[in-house]
Order: sequence, then structure tokens, then C-alpha cells
Amino acid sequence: MGKFTSEFKEFVLRGNVLDLAVGVIIGGAFQTIVTSLCDDVIMPGVQYIIGATMGLDANDPDQLKKMMAVLNVGPINLGNFVAAIINFLIMALIIFIFVKGVNKLMNVRKKPEPEAEPTTKKCPFCMSEIAIEATRCPHCTSVLELAEEALADGKK
Repeated sequence: MGKFTSEFKEFVLRGNVLDLAVGVIIGGAFQTIVTSLCDDVIMPGVQYIIGATMGLDANDPDQLKKMMAVLNVGPINLGNFVAAIINFLIMALIIFIFVKGVNKLMNVRKKPEPEAEPTTKKCPFCMSEIAIEATRCPHCTSVLELAEEALADGKK
């Protein structure tokens, strides 16, 4: 059972799965905004336009109720639309904090890799990259041991 749970934790905390879960949650929350925009803002405007073309008076309450019943929409509800946007922003903030915490935990678990020893050095004469074991530069044919001795003497 211990191996199964450790494999499951590794699977869930893998970056791909977490990114997919965040995408699905944010997509679902954004769908609420789009639905509210259509139902609460756009469709009442369409209702008014259709009612006006049918010759109905939008100022008459009886005719307005008939239009709402035929088109199955209500008055413009900007409050519902703003509430959907606020819900989306709150959910996005919570998910951001959650993902930031998970990323911090994943970075704590990683062991820092030791730095590799350098394999090249620069020729002091032509500034070309050369092998660290080289005693003569393959580019300018300078003797590097003499240059290193001269640099050491100059620093003293």
C-alpha cells in the first residue's frame, strides 16, 4: 500500500497533471462568465430588438411579460454578470495560491545538483575556448604554461 500511495503522489504532483487540473477548473469558471454574459446581458438586448421588430411595446408591462415568456429571457441583470466575474477572480486567486504552494513544495523536495567541473578555459592571448588540459592553444599556437607563469608573476 505504501508503494501505491507514493506512486500516486508522484503522479498527482507531476507538473502535467497539475496544469491540466488548473486548466479544467479555470475553464469551468470561465464558462460561468460566458453563460452569464449571454443569459443576463446579450439575450435581453436581443429580446428587446425582436420585440421591437414584432411591434411590441417594451414599456408596456403586459407585452414585456409576453416577450419574456416567448424568448425565455428576463431583464438585463448586470449584477449577475458582475457576480460571475468576481467569483471567477476569487477562484483564480485561490488556485494561484494553491499552485504557488505546490511549486514551493516541489522545489523544497528537489536536491540541488552539484556544479560540474569546468572542461574548458580561455586562451589569454586570443580568448578562444580551449580544453582545460591544453598546454598550447590550437588557434593561436601560444604556449599556455608560459602565459600562466607570467600572469602569476604579475599578480605577485
